[in-house]
Amino acid sequence: MLHRVLIANRGEIAVRIIRACKQMGIETVAVYSTADRDSLHVHLADEAVCIGGAAATDSYLNMENIISAAINTGAEAIHPGFGFLSENSRFAALCESCGILFVGPSSTVIEKMGDKASAKALMKAAGVPVVPGSEGEVSVEEGIRLVETIGTPVLIKASAGGGGRGMRVVNSADQFTKAYQAARAEAKAAFGHDGVYIEKLIENPRHVEVQIIGDKYGQIVHLGERDCSIQRRNQKVVEEAPSQLDDTMRQAMFDAAVKAGEHVGYVSAGTIEFIVDAEGFYFIEMNTRIQVEHPVTEMITGLDIVREQLSIAGGQKLSFTQAEVQFNGHALEVRVNAEDPKHQFRPSPGRIDLLHVPGGPGVRFDSMVYTDYEVPPFYDSMIGKLIVHGRNRDDAIDKMIAALDELIVEGVPNNHAFLQAIIEHPDFRKGLVDTGFIQRHLEGLLKHET
Repeated sequence: MLHRVLIANRGEIAVRIIRACKQMGIETVAVYSTADRDSLHVHLADEAVCIGGAAATDSYLNMENIISAAINTGAEAIHPGFGFLSENSRFAALCESCGILFVGPSSTVIEKMGDKASAKALMKAAGVPVVPGSEGEVSVEEGIRLVETIGTPVLIKASAGGGGRGMRVVNSADQFTKAYQAARAEAKAAFGHDGVYIEKLIENPRHVEVQIIGDKYGQIVHLGERDCSIQRRNQKVVEEAPSQLDDTMRQAMFDAAVKAGEHVGYVSAGTIEFIVDAEGFYFIEMNTRIQVEHPVTEMITGLDIVREQLSIAGGQKLSFTQAEVQFNGHALEVRVNAEDPKHQFRPSPGRIDLLHVPGGPGVRFDSMVYTDYEVPPFYDSMIGKLIVHGRNRDDAIDKMIAALDELIVEGVPNNHAFLQAIIEHPDFRKGLVDTGFIQRHLEGLLKHET
């Protein structure tokens, strides 16, 4: 069992991990940048160490400083949270070489699944459905020949990327070369690697992911699926569990996700992401870390995913079997961001003058902010996640509407009204959601802004 864990992250996920550690009797070490000295995770941890300047490259991405902090404070394990170094195979390997437990999969698995082109090849070998496209990275000449074979539209994607960077849509063959060059340049600037691969574009699909978790003894289970289709520029905005799949497709997706985890020998919590259309479902990527939206799965299963991660890292077996996983009701999560929807959703750092968090049965607010907290301009704009659990989807929607009505965030522009508009939209209530939902309804959704 673990005794002392360093959290190599900030914000609400650092607070979330500290909370799980405290419940398990594990001591915690927080790391922070100079911009985060007053952050909540710094105050809640048993010990806190400043690891560098405000820029993430000087602090939360500074591997040497983080490892030094772990060694100097006697931390036997590092939990990376999500973002920053959570899917960095080099960091995981560095932890391994220093005798520090990395709360996550091995560096080898992270490396295999971090390259989207190689991950796709691995999943294809495992018998998991994949989107038609290239077997790996392609040259411009290979890409042109492939487009001639599978037709357009296609998606050019960065092998080492995510979040929509290094990605271009090609609607006709004569657009390919220019889009290919632009995608490579953007990938090089964002990730230091300009390799790209090609997939057939499945237009306006649903984005559904399956939560898996595995221990060091070969047991891998799934914890159901989440629908993350409500997105803006490939960034998730609203998540829910379960999705609205039919039972046959749902079970096939569960089987594929578990098969994927078994094929790579996965340990810890991870997510297999699929896109879904009328014809079926297709693997798009694996996230080798805890996800932002993990609370909706916790709400419908009653399980603590972070606690399981920590136990597994400490050498324990999963505390449950697949047969013991029960699904109850419906959960929704919205991401509350310090951003201004009226001005192209630009980030809006500043001081929070007033924060009031809704409460009641089945309502949860995961955050690191408080009244008078200064939202720094250096990091992601998310300031909290509002999660609700209801008897069914309609009940969860009603509860989310009430919770959003009660939530008060004053002092910084935020997307509160935009989230209300999504949840109250009649098409959302009807379940008519796909990845094009926000773009399709954007003008009407923005009218809710005052």
